[in-house]
Amino acid sequence: MKINKIKEMSSPDLEKELGELKSELFKLRFSLATHGLDNPMKIKEVKKDIARIKTVLTEREMAGENK
Repeated sequence: MKINKIKEMSSPDLEKELGELKSELFKLRFSLATHGLDNPMKIKEVKKDIARIKTVLTEREMAGENK
């Protein structure tokens, strides 16, 4: 997910997306531990998306902005 797309989303949408990404990360890690993944780099991508969303939410919180 690109940072521009993340910045365009509202805070409630970002919270929802964050929850979905965290559950996806759990599933990926579980799958890796049990039978392996076709693309282990997917875990890295999901972790980076989570970090991007958290960064944007923190920036908004610091600015006192609730989009």
